[in-house]
Amino acid sequence: MPESTGNQFGGLDLLSSAVVLLDEKLAIRYLNQAAENLLAISSKVFVGCPLTAVIECPPGLLAALDSTLHDGGGYTGQNIDLRLSSGELLRLNCAVSPADAPEARLLVELWPIDQQLRATREERLVEQQHANRELIRNLVHEIKNPLGGIRGAAQLLEHELNNPGLREYTQVIIKEADRLQDLMRRLLSPHRPMQPGPVNIHEILERVRSLLTAEFPTLLTVQRDYDTSLPDLIGDREQLIQVFLNVARNAAQAIMRQPDGRLGGPGRITLRTRVARQTTLFKRRYRLAIEVQVIDDGPGVAEDIRERMFYPLVSGREGGSGLGLTLAQSFVQQHHGAIDCESRPGDTCFTIRLPLG
Repeated sequence: MPESTGNQFGGLDLLSSAVVLLDEKLAIRYLNQAAENLLAISSKVFVGCPLTAVIECPPGLLAALDSTLHDGGGYTGQNIDLRLSSGELLRLNCAVSPADAPEARLLVELWPIDQQLRATREERLVEQQHANRELIRNLVHEIKNPLGGIRGAAQLLEHELNNPGLREYTQVIIKEADRLQDLMRRLLSPHRPMQPGPVNIHEILERVRSLLTAEFPTLLTVQRDYDTSLPDLIGDREQLIQVFLNVARNAAQAIMRQPDGRLGGPGRITLRTRVARQTTLFKRRYRLAIEVQVIDDGPGVAEDIRERMFYPLVSGREGGSGLGLTLAQSFVQQHHGAIDCESRPGDTCFTIRLPLG
């Protein structure tokens, strides 16, 4: 490939979708990094090779390429099956459009269907999170002032009461008002400005591990599965501790709720770290990200709350505030990361991805 081609189309590497540029003979002239990753090939090896040497194109796509090449129109295809030279079958959505460049005549853009579904879900979660935050902020500001008035009135009433036995009731009012004020504070805590700096993810996880083992000394085993080669990332240390503590404590409490009372032995939580390469987070592609998984052998997330588990005030635990996962998701998003969950009885895995760089 000429050096000018790489320079001219280097901006395509920023796209999360796979992009392949073809010449008039349907030979590959350029692959962005997402395309290299999707098709499991190297541009250094396959630039100049026919597209059909890399993938087995269905007749409809070949006809669309030929039509776009000669007529200048565009093409969009849904649920297209492409078989790689390795034999792997990919189901994709595809768009073909003319390319106005000396070395390239066609631009082919590919999206794995599962990636599109994940991106759509991430966008929906972000929109829902923003709506929830705005609603909560408005509610908190409406509740805080009358709540303070109720607490103050209860204190004044307590000083005026001659019967000490009646003070038990004023204490109930005061303590419940304090509890609600603490809830209001926690609801607003995601809006604290970040204080970013270099942080070591394993130092954070070790802090979380020590807190868990102190809280559940005999009923829980916390295992490590670390990739110790991971570099530091830039983040807010206190927020990240809160993220992983909320997720891991949520897992521990789920384990403790099992009907068998953990008669078969202590529950198990695994903290696992890995590097994720060429990761797309909210339509932005990162060369490297840190992937942290919190895995537990508890009963799993209840079916009726799986789609709502990150919403505020949604809890699978009696007496739970429903704020732990909401705060975790909010802090992760402030770090431009993503959090998701896969769950079945005996195996629940929360995955948090945080970009590097």
